[in-house]
Amino acid sequence: MIGPLGLFTVLLGAALPLIDFFIVNVALPSMDSDLAAGPAMLELVVAGYGVAYAVLLVLGGRLGDMAGRRRLFLIGMAAFGLTSLACGLAPTAWTLVGARVAQGAAAALMMPQVLATIQATTQGPCRARAMSLYGATAGLSMVAGQILGGVLVAADVAGSGWRSVFLVNVPVAVLGLFLTARSVPETRSERPATIDVPGTLLLAVSLVSLLLPLTEGRAAGWPLWTWVSLAVFPFAAVAFFLVERGADRRGQTPLVPPSLLELHSLRRGLVLVVPFSIGFSGFMFVIAVVLQQGLRMGPVAAGLALVPMALAFFAASLAGPRLIGRFGTRVVTAGGVLQAVGVALIALTVWRDWSGLTITELAPGVAVAGLGQGLQLPVLIRLMLSDVPADRAGVGSGVVVTTQQSALALGVATLGSLFLTLAPTMGMRDALVITLLVQLGMIALTALLSLRLPRVMR
Repeated sequence: MIGPLGLFTVLLGAALPLIDFFIVNVALPSMDSDLAAGPAMLELVVAGYGVAYAVLLVLGGRLGDMAGRRRLFLIGMAAFGLTSLACGLAPTAWTLVGARVAQGAAAALMMPQVLATIQATTQGPCRARAMSLYGATAGLSMVAGQILGGVLVAADVAGSGWRSVFLVNVPVAVLGLFLTARSVPETRSERPATIDVPGTLLLAVSLVSLLLPLTEGRAAGWPLWTWVSLAVFPFAAVAFFLVERGADRRGQTPLVPPSLLELHSLRRGLVLVVPFSIGFSGFMFVIAVVLQQGLRMGPVAAGLALVPMALAFFAASLAGPRLIGRFGTRVVTAGGVLQAVGVALIALTVWRDWSGLTITELAPGVAVAGLGQGLQLPVLIRLMLSDVPADRAGVGSGVVVTTQQSALALGVATLGSLFLTLAPTMGMRDALVITLLVQLGMIALTALLSLRLPRVMR
């Protein structure tokens, strides 16, 4: 069994990768100014991390099952600290992109071990509480990343500027290594499987061929390679599924066993987490651009604008377990309705008072949206892993986090590109309102799909 300190430690490991996915949003203007990076290079700073992270997550879960989850967590934490240092010291834009790719790979070693360790060392009510805490940590980390990024860039500690958003990880990683050695038990699968090389390569090709052109295409002017890459995606995805299904039927253990997706709770949860995460990450990216470039707010003000969302998310996460016990998974549906109301309030506020818009006027909509998000994400994560067997915890957690991370990257690529394409011709106000309306459609889809969830959750 894992103790309170051990649970805190693995949740710290869960927070770091998600914080770093979002922390750069408010630091991008400073990076551009300092490194003369340009739009295409800045998008690579975001995409390089996100794609490497998404591609290697399932493999990271498999390695934890084989070699020991505590061991892989330690290796991932150490590598994350070193690659964060490399990001913070990067002398050129290309060096920063390379360090971000390596940082994403390190995160992929560390992150799957969190859910797998919780699955393997808890049961019953303890597991339910730990899963709720994980969901709360995930959501808060995504919001806190941009808040922390704004504060650090503005503080300009010792003249470090944007570099501090990466350097801050180094002491946290050192603390994480110390706490892991003291408090996190070692676990591994009783029947560890070998590495599925064909599945790993095909999954990598599938994710890269989709995420990289969508993220980089607009800034690069949609050159030929982006269209070729997108054309490769469906063939690679179908080949991946066929290879994995064949291995599963032969009694082997593929990277992503199709039989795992026969679990109704996992499959239905994954279907919901995709539109939720696309809308969430797209909103976070776009609001950072709007506040800094459209409304000329500083990085601190841009970060503080999201504080009501973080507080409301935290409050909803605390109330979530009690509400689930009383109302079951209809809590997710209610959360979707509240999130939709919050996003609609933001859109209406932006439309009515763009020129004099302040963070105070945005606060009600931002808070209601955060309340709705806090009622959805922790419940979905708990639901997705509720029926995954302990000996497949690494694979199951890798599938969950890969789906979530791919959707987060897809949200920046799609909603972010939509906004940045519309803004030059329509203006930022109209571009933001249209982007928010698209997000509302995704929220509505999530809420409708949630009606198909089993009412009672274990």
